[in-house]
Amino acid sequence: MKTILLIGLGRFGKHIATQLNILGHQVMAVDRDEERINDILPIVTNAQIGDSTNAVFLKSLGVGNYDICIVTIGSDFQSSLETTSLLKELGAKFVVSRADRDVHAKFLLRNGADEVVYPEKQVAKWAAIRYSSDHILDYIELEDGHAIFEVSVPKAWIGKSVGQIDIRKKYNINIMAIKQDGKLNMAITPDTVLSEKQSLLVLGEYKTLQKCFQI
Repeated sequence: MKTILLIGLGRFGKHIATQLNILGHQVMAVDRDEERINDILPIVTNAQIGDSTNAVFLKSLGVGNYDICIVTIGSDFQSSLETTSLLKELGAKFVVSRADRDVHAKFLLRNGADEVVYPEKQVAKWAAIRYSSDHILDYIELEDGHAIFEVSVPKAWIGKSVGQIDIRKKYNINIMAIKQDGKLNMAITPDTVLSEKQSLLVLGEYKTLQKCFQI
């Protein structure tokens, strides 16, 4: 369980608060809007109305005591930038800030953000890959040009064993797990036979995955 300071309770901020609540973390939520604060109270540990660009108010929250500070302000970039900078100045351990444009991301990273989330761009890329390919079910982009894809078993592979396909040797791609009926099986051997009812979780370089699965 982590302690998290969440600043900004628009749609994105509320979604994050909801997921953090499900995961069992302690969340202090902050927003200027009283209605938003009242709306979020049932799913957070505590909440306060206040201006996050006010150094005195922000200091009163004890930002250095939180494991993570998340800034999800989306409608006012100046406020987001000032808040991010102040959090770092006041001793925040780790600051994650929301960006809506590439230039915003650059400024946030230069002014205190340890990491930047870019929800619209990230979701757009995910949706483009997911829905433009019939056999791509999900994917996670990793660092250094790598990714994890969940793919349906290609027709040419059905009925064959992992050893027969040997995609590790041919493409330098690893099958991490096989998913069937919502359950993951990570005990994969060269003798494991693939079926059309399964999907595969595969790890490799993004370009190699594109080539292998014709994305």
